[in-house]
Amino acid sequence: MIRLLKAETIITGDGQTVIKKGGVVYENEVIKAVGHFDELAKKYPVAEVEDFGEATILPGLMDAHIHLGYYWTQPDLHHYNDFMIAYYAQKQAQTCLEKGVTTIRDCCGPQFLLETLRLAAEKGFVKAPRILHTDRGICITGGHGHEDGIEEVDGVDKIVHTIRRQKRDGADWIKMLTTNRDDICEFSQAELDAGVAETHRLGLKCVVHAGTQPGIQMCIDAGFDTIEHGNFLTVEQAQTMAQNGQSWTPTMFAYHYLAEFNQKVQAVGIDNSNQSTETYSHHLDFFEASVEAYEEHFKKAYDQGVTILAGTDMVMLEAPAVPIVEELELMVRYGLTPIQAIQTATENPARVFNLAEVTGQLKAGLQADILIVDGDVTKDIEQLRNVRQVLLAGQVVN
Repeated sequence: MIRLLKAETIITGDGQTVIKKGGVVYENEVIKAVGHFDELAKKYPVAEVEDFGEATILPGLMDAHIHLGYYWTQPDLHHYNDFMIAYYAQKQAQTCLEKGVTTIRDCCGPQFLLETLRLAAEKGFVKAPRILHTDRGICITGGHGHEDGIEEVDGVDKIVHTIRRQKRDGADWIKMLTTNRDDICEFSQAELDAGVAETHRLGLKCVVHAGTQPGIQMCIDAGFDTIEHGNFLTVEQAQTMAQNGQSWTPTMFAYHYLAEFNQKVQAVGIDNSNQSTETYSHHLDFFEASVEAYEEHFKKAYDQGVTILAGTDMVMLEAPAVPIVEELELMVRYGLTPIQAIQTATENPARVFNLAEVTGQLKAGLQADILIVDGDVTKDIEQLRNVRQVLLAGQVVN
């Protein structure tokens, strides 16, 4: 059956193109045409038309930094055996679809969890977005994330071995974590260089958690494909990344939320019985400084031409789940237009994830990953909160 979706506004996802009184034609899994509705109706007279009125149709969104299986801030951790973790991750996957996120890059979780969830979705056992993942992630002994299941690995040879094993176990990307909330770069330059070199030699891409200096520069020099967080990324570094073809996933909303949350906590006192509060309550200065840095540098970095990816990285119990819209709203607040912000969650990640021939735009020949929301998103990014329908590869999933 051929379907023709009609709406007042079509955003193709390339950061520029908007079609008024438009439509999207798809058959089975694949988009056949995008354009003005009247022309499409003439070309496809037998298409079943669904009119969404004043709505906006755009590509399904991508979350470039998410943790579906991050359960460590749950208040009843003793209940979280492997089965409960899997149920929890599946619930987070469903939340992604409800919010219009049809592709994710999970940036580390329990071993085999994402690989198994992906297989379960392929078999039709559960509903989940298209999944790319990094397996468990790699840190130094006692490094950032070691308490959350990240693999502790030291030395060039052991890093190389771990990368090879993670690829064997299904990882699409390799992740290293090399800064926490101070100015120490935990891996040496030789270790970072070796991690990137081996990842690329094996035909994979690599992502790194690097928020502070000099760690950010060390990771740029090592050649990581994407820098995550980059809280204190400079304009000059953004320019270098643009020249190198490296991408930046700023995850700004996570730090804005943590700053605001901990300001409230400091006012009323820390609840030491709440592990989530206790975990983050000692870093208010870092969170506030991060917010100031994003406010100062985000738009300037964007103007250097660095490819920006929208990612949420929200793992705190009290926080909104999958806050992809909140992340895009911040980008607009800091100077992007709504369609530029949307590109960071559509065409940009598709290209970086080697999925540009599969998804990321409303374009003939690509899979029908489609999000339909109320109102005109080109005028009000917050309309992304008002989801009408979500399709993944032509199937209605919400």
